[in-house]
This record gives sequence, structure tokens and C-alpha cells, in this order.
Amino acid sequence: MTEPDDPTATLLNLRASIDNIDAALMYMLAERFRCTKQVGELKARHGMPASDPAREEKQIARLKTLAENADLDPEFAEKWFNFVVAEVIRHHTAAAEGR
Repeated sequence: MTEPDDPTATLLNLRASIDNIDAALMYMLAERFRCTKQVGELKARHGMPASDPAREEKQIARLKTLAENADLDPEFAEKWFNFVVAEVIRHHTAAAEGR
């Protein structure tokens, strides 16, 4: 790929793309949390535990494979998943406690 003569313009274009991707990620995370909120409410209504370690292990393995296929560090994928799941469990626990 040939770079245009103006590196500042290239930088601005790349940053605009990054900003668009960040916005899409935020909306995708919001949708994910809407779904997991429903899971938490369902679990709370039926006295189910907030976390499901077996499911989490399967998801980590799946996401690591996806990361490898996408040329992304699988360890990063696991860290990201653990970060998100910690927030999900916090929501599920709050739902179970009626908050």
C-alpha cells in the first residue's frame, strides 16, 4: 500500500477508522449486556447461580480459537472475556439480591 504524501491526513483517516470501530464495539458490548441482563434475571427468578464455570471454560476455549483465527493474541481474548464476565457476574449477583 502506498502512503499519500501527507502523513497527517493518513493519520487522521486511520484515527477516524479507529473511532468508528470503538463506537461499534461500545454498541456491541451494550447489546451483549442487554442479553446477559436477561440471563441474570432468569437465573435470579429460578435460584440459579450467578456464574457458570463450565460454560466460561468452554467460552474461553472458543474465543481463544477465534482469536487465533483472527490473528489476535489468544491470551488477550481470554483477559477480555474474564473482564467482561466479571461485570456480568456482578450484574447477576445484584439481580439475585433484588437490586
